Amino acid sequence: MQPATETGQIDTKTGQDERKSALDEWVSAQIGRPLSGQPASADASFRRYFRYKFVDGDGERSLIGMDAPPPQEDCRPFVRIAGLFADAGVHVPHILAQDLHRGFLLLPDMGTETWLTVLDEDNADQRFSHAIDALIRIQRVSQPNVLPVYDEALLRRELELFPEWYLKRHLGIEIDAGLRAELDTIFELLVARALSQGQVYVHRDYMPRNLMDSDPDPGIIDFQDAVYGPVSYDVTSLFKDAFISWPEQRVLGWLELYWQRARSAELPVPASFEQFLYDCDLMGAQRHLKVIGIFARICHRDGKPKYLQDVPRFAAYLRTVISRREQLAPLGALMDRVGL
Repeated sequence: MQPATETGQIDTKTGQDERKSALDEWVSAQIGRPLSGQPASADASFRRYFRYKFVDGDGERSLIGMDAPPPQEDCRPFVRIAGLFADAGVHVPHILAQDLHRGFLLLPDMGTETWLTVLDEDNADQRFSHAIDALIRIQRVSQPNVLPVYDEALLRRELELFPEWYLKRHLGIEIDAGLRAELDTIFELLVARALSQGQVYVHRDYMPRNLMDSDPDPGIIDFQDAVYGPVSYDVTSLFKDAFISWPEQRVLGWLELYWQRARSAELPVPASFEQFLYDCDLMGAQRHLKVIGIFARICHRDGKPKYLQDVPRFAAYLRTVISRREQLAPLGALMDRVGL
């Protein structure tokens, strides 16, 4: 677990949360009255969010203070991408005030309910239709040389989280020459397919937990790691989520709906749905392996073991695509050997 002093949150001598106190003071100065925020949400990163409620001439108001302690977090990408996505016409929080040096932002309150808590079998078609439309709006304004590129180096760094943190650190498996060669063959296939796709803006975590139940719907958050990369990435993330799973036939229907609308919007998707699905399957495999590695890292480095409970969900996602893609048979054999 990260020591509290490294996160810059708790003073070990006084037991006081110094960053929270500083954020309260800063927000109070912005609003013009003394306020104390209440925890608004948990995060797998070092970022924290607090809700500040007060009454002014407009009635009851609620704002969100973000604490992103340097050097672990950097607010600048959040600020920049919020503006970029807002210009695309989607609902993202606009920046009310900022102190980038200290890592503080003041944001509108987009509510307390994420799609993770409001999605159900009956409303999923309508809500996912809205999410698809919002995603396409973002992708339509994509331009190169604006966001960091989701390049080969980044794709490979993400994939390496799986052997480094899950196989080696969590399972205690030695990465010998034979296993390394297997991993390299699998990774080469996944990286090459990702790089061959049309490139657009990629949120990188476009899933129900990061979509808010709001007006207009959805409100989109947690976009600070956005890049310029494979067109299939975000829509695959939307339906192969870390916290909620859907029957595969419904997923295939939603993917085809996205593909049809993306084609109409002249986005760089393949001419056939079958080819697009192949891209989604291999892109998903890259993401699923990365996420499994991240969950192991969050457990062993950051002392947050609960995320490992969702590893079987991602193993199931992998098994689904392995069953219809013979190119992924080596990955299935590896999973069999390590008990995943």
